[in-house]
Amino acid sequence: MAIEINENWQKKSAENQKSYKFFLQKADKSKLIKQLPQLHEEAFKTIDCLQCASCCKNYSPRFKTTDIKRISKHLKLKESIFIDTYLTIDTDGDYVLKSAPCSFLGKDNSCTIYEQRPSDCKRFPYTDEDVLLKRTNLTLKNASFCPAVYYVLESLIQKK
Repeated sequence: MAIEINENWQKKSAENQKSYKFFLQKADKSKLIKQLPQLHEEAFKTIDCLQCASCCKNYSPRFKTTDIKRISKHLKLKESIFIDTYLTIDTDGDYVLKSAPCSFLGKDNSCTIYEQRPSDCKRFPYTDEDVLLKRTNLTLKNASFCPAVYYVLESLIQKK
């Protein structure tokens, strides 16, 4: 049975947070990791990130040193100017965006620096890698705003 993504998915995700947490804590991660690539692919057959962009509208990726160097070069800015203009340091000591939505989010929800985007953006929503299974708090947060994470979690639970 396929997981339906409709206007109620966020409500369902909020209601299922405790069961997601319990599932992720008790699950056989070595068994589940093998299912992630297929579920990731299935999710993105029905979910169009450009229709949503909730991640870009509400949250910031970490900007690692390599990201800062690459994006600064692309924008033809000194790294210090890029940092001063766009970034701040969060409570974890990571560089993140000063404001939301992302400064590089276009009006059509596309990324204006897509080829140079931060590695966190490239990897998000982590539905095809072990981060989904190992970082429970991050996965729960992501499930609250990303339909792909909701889809993969619901699918994993259904298949258990």
